[in-house]
Formats: sequence, structure tokens, C-alpha cells
Amino acid sequence: METTPDRLIESTRELLWERGYVGTSPKAIQQRSGVGQGSMYHHFSGKPELALAAVRRTAEQMRETAERELALPGTAVERVSRYLRRERDVLRGCPIGRLTQDPEVVTSPQLRAPLDETFEWLRGRLADVLAEGQARGEIAPGLDTGDIAATLVAVLQGGYVLARAAGTAAPFDQAVSGALALLAQRA
Repeated sequence: METTPDRLIESTRELLWERGYVGTSPKAIQQRSGVGQGSMYHHFSGKPELALAAVRRTAEQMRETAERELALPGTAVERVSRYLRRERDVLRGCPIGRLTQDPEVVTSPQLRAPLDETFEWLRGRLADVLAEGQARGEIAPGLDTGDIAATLVAVLQGGYVLARAAGTAAPFDQAVSGALALLAQRA
């Protein structure tokens, strides 16, 4: 059974993804969660604290999802491909990436920190997988795995933006396919 704080956090996560920080009012959180004002303020001092808990949970879930895909057996390219091609709601965008476009979030060091930490973790984790593949001869030896990892994260985030602008997942899929084709080159 979901606790009251969990309902509040989950509702805030959804609202932040849909509406951004400014559009996520305490009243909207209460309506979505079915939790009254008194209970909300019993568990959280206000919207900033609740938003931070929601952003942290979103970041944590994103890392868990990525790790599940990247930790499975296979070559480095297979593991990275599995992660990049996993099922996602492309037209909704990345819940972490979308928050980086929210002025209220990026001007708050507390709210921005989990975003930066998540992207830093993802770049590092991808670089580790790529370095393993490079050591096994699966990836060209001259490539900088840190640079390639940063490129893959940029392809994902840019793919979301292009897909949302086009109203179709096709640009996202094309960007991922292109990045994987380049990664598969062993020259």
C-alpha cells in the first residue's frame, strides 16, 4: 500500500513532467494525490521540499532503469543498444531532461543538483561499459569512451527534443540508429 508521502511524491513527479515547476501548484498536487492540505504540510514543509523529493525519485528511477539494461550480459554495443532502444514514451520526453528546460528548476541549485548528478552518472556508466567493450576489442581502440558516452547522452536528449517537435518518435529512433551505427564501426 502506498503511503501518503509516496502518493504526494508520485503526484508531484507526474505534474512536474507534465506542467513544469510553476504549473505544479500545491492544490494540483493535493488533487492528483487525493491528500489534504494538512497532510501534505505534515509530511513536507512546502512545494520546494516536495519537488526536491520528486526530482530525486525521478533521478533515482532513471538510474535504476539504465542500470538494469546496462548490467545485462552481452557486448558493449549490445548493452548500450538495449539501453538506447528500450521502450520509452518518446513524445512525452525525458522526465529529467525536461526539467533542465524549466527556469525555476535550473536556477535552484537544490533542484538542479539531482539532474546534473544523474546525467554525470549516466555518462560515467556508459563510459565504463564502452571501456569494457574497448578492452575486449569490440570498440575501436582510438575512441575516447568518455566523449562517446557524452555523445550518446546528447543523442538521447536531442532525440527527445526532435521527436517532440515533429510529433513523432521517428527522429528519436533515427538519432539512436545513427549513433549505434557509428559506435559499431571498428576502424
